[in-house]
Amino acid sequence: MERLQGHAPTNEANEAQEKASGTDEANEVRGSERRPTADTALELLVHGVGGTTPQEMLNDPRTVRITGDDTAAVFRRADDVDAEKNAKRNAQRNAEKNAEKDAAQRPEEHRSEPVPEAYVWCNLTSGNGSRALWLLLLPFMVINLAHWMRPTVSDNRKPAVRLYGLLVRLAGLTLTVLLVAAACEVALDLAAWQCAGTQKCAEEHSWLGFLSPAASGDSWWSQPGRRLALASLVPAALTCLLWYLSHRTWSAYESQQPMSREIEPEEENSRAGLGRPGFWYGRRLVARLRVAHTAAGLLTVAAAVGTAAARHDRETGGPAALEAFGLLLDATFVAGAVVVLWVVCRRGRSEHRLDRHLDAALVRWLPVGSVTLLAVTLVYAGWSRPEWRSDHRLPGDTTFGTIALVQGLLVIALGVVAHVLYRAHPDPRTAMRGLAGPAVAMLACALGGVMSGGVSQRVADWLDGTGGTIEGPPVLLTWQASVIPPLLLVVLVLVGWLARRTVLLRRVETAAVERAYENEPKDDTRTRRIASVRAMASLTDRAPRIIGVTSIVTLVLGGLALAGAMATEETPGEAAHGAYPVVRGAAETAQALGSWLIGVGFILFVTWGRRAYKDQSARRTIGILWDVGTFWPRAAHPFAPPCYAERAVPDLTWRIAGWTRATGGRLVLSGHSQGSVLAAAAAWQLKPSVRKRVALLTYGSPLERLYGRWFPAHFGPAALIGLHRDVDCWRNLYRATDPIGGPMRLPVDGDPQVDREALEDPLAYGRTEEHPLPAPILGHSDYQADPAFAEEREKLLARLRPDAVPAPRPGGESGEPRAPRTAPPAA
Repeated sequence: MERLQGHAPTNEANEAQEKASGTDEANEVRGSERRPTADTALELLVHGVGGTTPQEMLNDPRTVRITGDDTAAVFRRADDVDAEKNAKRNAQRNAEKNAEKDAAQRPEEHRSEPVPEAYVWCNLTSGNGSRALWLLLLPFMVINLAHWMRPTVSDNRKPAVRLYGLLVRLAGLTLTVLLVAAACEVALDLAAWQCAGTQKCAEEHSWLGFLSPAASGDSWWSQPGRRLALASLVPAALTCLLWYLSHRTWSAYESQQPMSREIEPEEENSRAGLGRPGFWYGRRLVARLRVAHTAAGLLTVAAAVGTAAARHDRETGGPAALEAFGLLLDATFVAGAVVVLWVVCRRGRSEHRLDRHLDAALVRWLPVGSVTLLAVTLVYAGWSRPEWRSDHRLPGDTTFGTIALVQGLLVIALGVVAHVLYRAHPDPRTAMRGLAGPAVAMLACALGGVMSGGVSQRVADWLDGTGGTIEGPPVLLTWQASVIPPLLLVVLVLVGWLARRTVLLRRVETAAVERAYENEPKDDTRTRRIASVRAMASLTDRAPRIIGVTSIVTLVLGGLALAGAMATEETPGEAAHGAYPVVRGAAETAQALGSWLIGVGFILFVTWGRRAYKDQSARRTIGILWDVGTFWPRAAHPFAPPCYAERAVPDLTWRIAGWTRATGGRLVLSGHSQGSVLAAAAAWQLKPSVRKRVALLTYGSPLERLYGRWFPAHFGPAALIGLHRDVDCWRNLYRATDPIGGPMRLPVDGDPQVDREALEDPLAYGRTEEHPLPAPILGHSDYQADPAFAEEREKLLARLRPDAVPAPRPGGESGEPRAPRTAPPAA
């Protein structure tokens, strides 16, 4: 369909936004509590993952963008642009004519039906082909998710909570060092040191000829130190590129400031962290982490070059001045590492207020100091050393071994802290009993190791040609490859367990479907189809067990790989693999197979990214991954893909607050799938007085099923109960065939129930007069096609009518949790 965007934003939208940004608090309160001049109602639709068009959301080919830009905007049908003006004009006309009887028989336009608006945010995640390159940032995104998976606590300022955040930030720092170290391994060790220093390898790769002493006849660049200095520009450029991407994406996506407000007294004891004024504006922390990680990357490059030259000066007894300068450089590297650790450990997120300040001196001088130290190191390494020759490999085993050991210890410590936090407030619905964060952090470290080892192994094989010309990457990376086959075997076993579980569930669901449609003509094929979809949808609830087992196995195998690498270094040769030929053969086979699998996986990874860059459908699939993974702000790693919610949530908040203030009308915030998460986050950000004028309609929502279980501190039972009491009314729709959405499982005890009973899917079992053709099984899609959607929306609007007096909500003011109702069947 053609997208019509030629209309400028309406005056009403501009006026609403200007009033929303005003500083007169008294006028803001009076405006938000003003009675409407007409019975106006607005339905603000927020789409889910994968994106859509405003024409599809509004079911009209003629749409108009009333506010926003090409990245995210609010659209209306062309006929609804002046809906508020028309409603006000009709009300005034009827009042002047005193035509009460006629008005009762012919209600004004838009009285019974709300004015629909569509908030389209899909371009924040899947609109640009270059976003396919974000696949390379996958470990950073995963470790950032681990930060938000901590268990629920009563006080966010507890030392254990701060320690949890600190451990995740340190784990994120090790991933940056690991990535840059892998780039140094490829550029410095494999290419500049080993291949350029070996005549046969340099002859096979002519582009390295000017660096080879044999090929170039001892040219100026042929000295090892100068080769290393030149090759170090590659990992340094990679570090600067990550800094640039982090800075640019912040400016493009996350620089929108939320509405400035103070926490009101009734919000002091709220556990809803997403309602804090500074939650969606982490500029200060991201800036601090960005300079720290950039400095860590540049220090890693400088240390890789400088320590090699300093080691040569100490071992060969070079000039005393060079030897002393090398020792000074080593001490400077240590001091720089201490400063970086201090910056990472010093401050976490500031959410209780909108922090617009930056640590100016730190942001300015830490990167400058790192670049200066790198430049000095390159000059030192490039000093003439005619007798220096490159042989064997650079000593990278210690570096990679230390990184792997530190990551393992951090994950174990994170698990201990998470267990302590969970024991304080246990919740059986929490994924992995509060250990989801450590498990996901382990997977992030494993992804970083596999990507690092995969790149190193593939480059080594490419440079080595037929084999035997260079020694290849460090031993630890080879041992890490050997753990991939047993890990894949474990994954296959888990897949088999899931398949068996699905078969058993399908039998149970078959009986349930037969009971549900016992009055319908029996159709075995149709029954099996519905039961299979229901059984497959329930597999989402098995994800914690899969991830938990995979993480534990990864941790154990990673420890064995580290031990094997240490044994290889201490006892080279056949003893490295054990005394028995069978053990040695198994280890060698696993290493060869793992290296091959890493290569295949890396090729598939790059191919998928390349395909997504060119193919719109593949790009949309990757966009769905980012829709789920980049909802959270960058709190643990500044190089993770940008958080689209830091743009989307302020957009929704400003629109809701501005419209209610300008019109005083009723508003239904309608969110599907991931859009329901954005809708809930926006509702939490509203002032309590505005929040009471908003009804929430969610459908296909993962708020409890996924976010509540995996992110209990922010979407747990306490937070969702608080949201239920804060908004005027809330209804949730779900289906048993939906693999993503599910019930909220909130207590009732006198309050209106949030969850409607599971919607019938399909709408008709067989052929009927209303459905003469077979009705499809909708699953997660097209909730608005169900008659229950319009019915529930009408009930919400009726409750929000200005002339209606809402019934008191028993127990709603005390804030005490009530006995939970019987949980509905899991979707």
